[in-house]
Amino acid sequence: MVEENSVAPDFRLEGSDGKSHSLSEFKGKYLILYFYPKDNTPGCTIEANDFNNNLEKIEKLGAKVVGVSKDGLESHGKFKDKYELSFLLLSDPESKVIKAYGAYGDRGIFGMGTLRNTYVIDKKGKVAKVYSKVNPRGHAKEIIEFLESSAR
Repeated sequence: MVEENSVAPDFRLEGSDGKSHSLSEFKGKYLILYFYPKDNTPGCTIEANDFNNNLEKIEKLGAKVVGVSKDGLESHGKFKDKYELSFLLLSDPESKVIKAYGAYGDRGIFGMGTLRNTYVIDKKGKVAKVYSKVNPRGHAKEIIEFLESSAR
């Protein structure tokens, strides 16, 4: 499990924009890296829409939102189109990055898989805040409050 104040694990994953992305391209701004189990499922849709509805405010606070799941790029594309999501989704089909961040584990009745965790990575690439077992409803507000308190 990645801990607060540790260096965020680097990654290189394919994105919903058709490009390859790594952690280093987000240096100089906050990165809200959120892991979620599956596109188009109830909780994941609530969380994605919550971020999307608050995206302008999050970006004004100097942060980028990026979602990660093991779903493929085709699934991500359909998910983004269906809900008009304006942020990047990354595909981690082998769960390598998901596991590197500690966002993989026992999901109770759903078995082993991706946990709903969010990592706020600061402008220098360190983990500023970890949210585990996230409640998808209202999570974006938690992120905004954290970013606002960090700006003070």
